[in-house]
Amino acid sequence: MNKTQLTMFELAGLTNDKNLVPFLFLFFFVVYVVTILGNVGMMAIIQVFSSLHTPMYFFLNYLSLVDLLYSSTITPKILADLVSLKKSISFTGCAFQVYFYAALAGVEVVLLSSMSYDRYAAICHPLRYALIMTKPKCTGLVLLSFAVGFLQSAAQTSCLFSLEYCGSNFIEHFYCEIPPVLKLSCSKTHQCDIVTFFFVGTLGICSCLAMLVSYTLIISAILRMKSVHVRLKAFNTCSSHLICSSMYFLTIFFIYLRSDTRVLSKQDKVASIFYSVITPMLNPIIYSLRNQEVKRLVLQSVKKCC
Repeated sequence: MNKTQLTMFELAGLTNDKNLVPFLFLFFFVVYVVTILGNVGMMAIIQVFSSLHTPMYFFLNYLSLVDLLYSSTITPKILADLVSLKKSISFTGCAFQVYFYAALAGVEVVLLSSMSYDRYAAICHPLRYALIMTKPKCTGLVLLSFAVGFLQSAAQTSCLFSLEYCGSNFIEHFYCEIPPVLKLSCSKTHQCDIVTFFFVGTLGICSCLAMLVSYTLIISAILRMKSVHVRLKAFNTCSSHLICSSMYFLTIFFIYLRSDTRVLSKQDKVASIFYSVITPMLNPIIYSLRNQEVKRLVLQSVKKCC
């Protein structure tokens, strides 16, 4: 039974220094605009150009969608709080924010591991690639990513907001995240700690293992290639995915898989900003800058528009 007595949470926000507010607002506004333009642009390019209708770009299209939605669950609230005198969020609003950011984070984790499998099939089995990565299989992997992400989020959110909150309503963070919200509960949180640790650990470790196995086989295949040019080309197709995955997983593990996840430091807040705001902006930039085909099509589109 939901015994919650609070109807509103107060957020700490990013800073109490009024001199920093204009700079932070401009910074996050620019980041959010670039995130929207980058991810929408990436999806548009993939949809328009038939040469990009391949499994790799099929996954990248959904990764851009997830990044766009993921950033939109947090960044607009940050911008609103920076210009508001009172930084607050309703109990229901907090529950929705936790649910959607946890769900989309889970979707992104599974999508990244699916993309590593796609790269393994492309490099290690190039002649059978079309038979391995069929459209039904790609669609199934995307549907699995969304199913896993939203189901695990439902379990975490229902556990978190079924607790009793009868004391302070001050969240020591700039948005509703599971560790600082758990800190406010009057109930015993051991069960929710286990649920959060289980899902974050299971998703993270399984995805990391899948990528580790995939890239071990990929590197082994690349080293057997005789041509240096072919080696570089094969490595370039994987480097963008490796960079994006590493940034995301390192910050997620730093926040959640520690001895006491309910005690947040300034470093935790910086890590939260990085994986919730900065990473969704960087992903399309990294993929476009390190991909010759995407750069060529972008330049081609710009020339046509001009």
